[in-house]
Amino acid sequence: METERPPYEPHLGESRPYWRDIILGVNDGLVSMFLLVAGVVGGGLSVDQVLLTGVAGALAGAISMATGEWLATKSQEEVLDREVELERDHIKWYRKEETEQLYDMLGELGLRDDVLEAAVDQIGASDEAMIESMKRLEFGVVDDDRRSPWTAAIYSGLLFVAGSLPSVLPFVFVASAATGLWWAAALAGTALFGVGVAKTKATGTNPWVAGVENLSVSLLGGVLSFGVGRLFGVNVG
Repeated sequence: METERPPYEPHLGESRPYWRDIILGVNDGLVSMFLLVAGVVGGGLSVDQVLLTGVAGALAGAISMATGEWLATKSQEEVLDREVELERDHIKWYRKEETEQLYDMLGELGLRDDVLEAAVDQIGASDEAMIESMKRLEFGVVDDDRRSPWTAAIYSGLLFVAGSLPSVLPFVFVASAATGLWWAAALAGTALFGVGVAKTKATGTNPWVAGVENLSVSLLGGVLSFGVGRLFGVNVG
């Protein structure tokens, strides 16, 4: 009996290169801001002081994330551009060596004998075909997966701010720092679990496992941060 075909599932498309920035930005905001809040509450700061620290930390973190991601992505793209230009020179001046390298790489993909020979002849007949093949096979570069530094920076910075909100907002409404910390833990924990579940849209992994994993790592960090803050506050006091 023929198995029924599953529904067609489209690829992620243009958002695929930026899932790293999406997850890193929101997760870093959720984790680092909760750790900061837990640390300063453990150190004995008042509600107003915790709120000021949280707002300052969120702004500083967002700017740091955005500028850092812009510089890192721009540098990576420049490295790739340089590698492609160098490959053009290699193809111009060392075509025989590059062709032999192409034989090896296509052979590793499983092409053999006449099929391999025909593929190398076809690709080797065009400089652009050689360059495009080398970009994919030697450098792992696919143009559709190249990243814009500005897009990466915007994702990282804005999502860091979004991730900061669950840990900072409770201190706007509460009178006790301890109460604010409980609310921050509940909201940040819920958001962390949600992010773990949401990322399975891209990874295809188990959403419950991903959610618990994301939450557990951050919970452990929060406990350690609170303990360090408490220890520091007691010693300084």
